[in-house]
This record gives sequence, C-alpha cells and structure tokens, in this order.
Amino acid sequence: MLNRQTHRWQTPTNFLLIVSVIVPIAFSSWMALLNNFAIEKAQFNGADMGILQSVREIPGLLAFTVVFILPFIKEQRFLVVALFMLTVGTAITGFFPSFSGLLWTTLLMSAGFHYMETLKQSLALQWINKEETPEMLGRMISVGAFASLLTYGALWFMLEVLSWPYLWVYLVSGGMAFLLALFVWVAFPQYQAHTIQNKKLLLRKRYWLYYVLTFLSGARRQIFTVFAGFLMVDKFGYSAGDITLLFLINYGFNFLFAKRIGRAIGRIGEQRALMIEYLGLLFVFIGYAVVENGHYAAGLYVIDHLFFALALAIKTYFQKIADPADMASTAGVSFTINHIAAVVIPASFGLIWMISPAMVFYLGAGLACLSLLLSLNIPRIPAPGNEVKILQW
Repeated sequence: MLNRQTHRWQTPTNFLLIVSVIVPIAFSSWMALLNNFAIEKAQFNGADMGILQSVREIPGLLAFTVVFILPFIKEQRFLVVALFMLTVGTAITGFFPSFSGLLWTTLLMSAGFHYMETLKQSLALQWINKEETPEMLGRMISVGAFASLLTYGALWFMLEVLSWPYLWVYLVSGGMAFLLALFVWVAFPQYQAHTIQNKKLLLRKRYWLYYVLTFLSGARRQIFTVFAGFLMVDKFGYSAGDITLLFLINYGFNFLFAKRIGRAIGRIGEQRALMIEYLGLLFVFIGYAVVENGHYAAGLYVIDHLFFALALAIKTYFQKIADPADMASTAGVSFTINHIAAVVIPASFGLIWMISPAMVFYLGAGLACLSLLLSLNIPRIPAPGNEVKILQW
C-alpha cells in the first residue's frame, strides 16, 4: 500500500486526521470572523453577504474539474496543494477590507477548501474499510472539532484579551495552518489506493438518491452557514467574541459526540440516522423563523450544528452502494451537485432576507421535509443492486 514508510505513525489514517486538524484552523477562523469583519470593516448588508457567499461556493460548483487534474498530479499531492491555497487565502483576508477584496480572497480560500474536501472524501472512502468508515469519519469530525475548539479559544483570546485587529488575527490563523500543511507535504510518503480510480466524469443512474440527498444537504448547509450566523449578528447584535464562544460550544459538542454518532450510524443504519437529522432540522428551522430571544436563538444554533455529524451517513451510504473505482470521480461530481444549491441559495435567499428573514427559515423547513421523505427510500442494508427501495432506474 505504501511507496515509502519510515515511521509507524506515517499511516493514511494519520494523514487524514492531521488534515482534519489543519482545515479548522484556517477555515473556521475565516468563518468565525467573516460576519463581523464584513459588517464592521467592509460595510456589508444582507444582499452583499449573499453575493459573497454565492461567490464562495463557485469553486464547490466546479469541484467536478478535479477529475481533469488528477491525470497530472496524484490525489494526495493535490490535496496538500489545495491546503496551501486555503491557508494562504485565509492569511491575507485581513489585508483587503472591501467588497472586491473579499471576493478575491474568498475565491482563493474557497478553491483550496473545496478541492481539499473533495479529495479528502475520495481518499477516505478508498483507504478506510466499509465496516470502519462511520466511526472513522466520526473520529475525523471529532479531531477537527478539537482543533476548532483550540482555534476559537485562540480567536477569542486575540479579539477580547489582546484586542488585535482583524488583519493580525487572520494572518496568525492562516499562517499557522500553512506551516502545518507544509509539514504534511514533507512528512508523509505517497500512498496507493486499493483500486485504480476512473479519471473521467461519471453520473450513474443507480446513484440518483445519493445525488438528490447531496443536493439538499448543500441547501441546508447554506441556510445554516450564511443566514443562521447572520441572524445572530444582524438581529441579536452578537459580537465577534460572542460568535466565537458559540462556535466553541458547537465544536465542544462535536468533540464529545461525533465519534459516538459515527459509531451509532454503524449500528442503526443510514436511513434512521438521516431521518433523525431531517426531523430535527424541521423544528430547528421553524424555531429560527419565530425566535425573538437571543439566548434561545443561540440554543437553536448549537443544536443545528450538532446535526451535521449525522449527515456523514450520506457518505457511508454511498460507499456501500458504489463501485470502488468511482470514489474520486463521484466525490467531485457530488461536491458540484452539493454546490448547485450553495451557489443559488445565498444570493436568492439574501434578497428574500431583505423582505422577510423568517421566510428564509420556513423555506429551510420545507427542504428538511423533502429530505425526510427521500430518506425513507434508503434500504436497511444498502449495497450494489440494492441502492433504493423504490424508483430503481
């Protein structure tokens, strides 16, 4: 499996775990500071934020292009190059406190993030046995959550205690993540997958339910990422320090429970796990629409974030039904499908926000209902030839 291995810790699993540490340091810093930085320094309104978030998702929409690059660079190396783009984009954000400046730095950061996530999913599903995947994916979330806890603690200290300007906070966070990415580049050998991957775009009819659930997952994520966070700042006046503390709570729960949630998915199956997620989201989105108390809104925000760990059941469902040679190609295609909604929703829902913020979340509740109905179509034991209960194409 290995071309070269000099130490016992240089394993594919540890490679993925360290990558799962690097990403939160850069991306979580960028996300935690974004709303306050955009409003306070670049004078953003809701429509501006919607446009920026749509631009942020354009690289995700183009994630399918990963298959055209893979003939020239191995997946593992490409992943680390993407990490460099992510970390540099984060580090320089504070130098450009304007609408156009944020657009360009966001594109660089986002291109790195989305290529990295595409490749990480592909490599994880190739390197990890099916029986171990739910728990391992949960472990990756847990490790990432612990890194996020440390990151948000550092952010809170820099903002509230040291009173550093945004420029320095972005530069330190992105710079630290860049150094760790450089370590990964140098320290790990190249690993070989068990199956040679298809190097062309693939859309298979038998994966249709996976594609649809992935599309709806992208829509749900954007409502949380863009509008739930904006609600905290715009309606309830949360400061950058307050938002950072909220993220600390969120990732504290992920650190404590993500691995257990992954293990639970392995026990109860993908269908039940996703039904629990979507039913919970229905009530969370309705709560966002009607909440008038900032403390209750914060509670909804924490519960909303906790449900993200259950969404890894979509990935394990795909691993069980897929041809092993389809992992890399389908990872790119699925990220593109995920981001069709992600490109459209921030800008369009940003306009709806200007008229009625509550309507944004009522629409989110509708998407949760649709996802819940579709999850009923997942078999108890997914496998090739047993991808869905009905509507097998």
